[in-house]
Amino acid sequence: MNLEEKEISYTTTNSYGTLNSLTDKTKNVWFVYHGMGYLSRYFLRYFKNLNAEENYIIAPQAQSKYYLTSKNRHVGASWLTKENTVKETENILRNFDAILEAENLPKNINLIVLGYSQGVSVAARYIARRKLACSQLVLHSGGIPKELKAEDFEFLEAKVSMIYGTEDEYLTEERITNETKRAKELFGKNLHIIPFEGKHVVNVDLINSLV
Repeated sequence: MNLEEKEISYTTTNSYGTLNSLTDKTKNVWFVYHGMGYLSRYFLRYFKNLNAEENYIIAPQAQSKYYLTSKNRHVGASWLTKENTVKETENILRNFDAILEAENLPKNINLIVLGYSQGVSVAARYIARRKLACSQLVLHSGGIPKELKAEDFEFLEAKVSMIYGTEDEYLTEERITNETKRAKELFGKNLHIIPFEGKHVVNVDLINSLV
């Protein structure tokens, strides 16, 4: 038996969602990354209460889609797994590059990057790898990739908000302590820690309060 895993490169197509319109009245552009099990078009609904004239929201779509239940009715998606993470990360970052190129955002626009749950990992990696300048980085209820270091964010002057629910079913006291310590090491004085009473949910009120 001669089993061998090989690799190819090819061009693929993926979707992404937007909410509202980019006009000369737009003040904030949001680049938002959904959590595991979401589709971008549904994740965008959490941002519908933002001022539509002033806020334009872009939600990339994770490529790996799957049925959420055995009845094969509802579809969700995942950014990454432990399988071939390095290569898959590069694919994802190139996807984000293509979205920003297609959107052709104004150079001086107020850019807010937000990751929720699993989306925190790809948001943090994209900021670090591409040295993406933004006004705010929002890490909502997710873990920061272990390979990232403080020097990866030395360029970043953005306000960094770490948001989590105190009753989050995926968090323990130990993990909260470790993630908080790590965030402080990475972002220093730019970090704002914002716990809220609640579980592993998107906190719409806190999102609305960011602008």
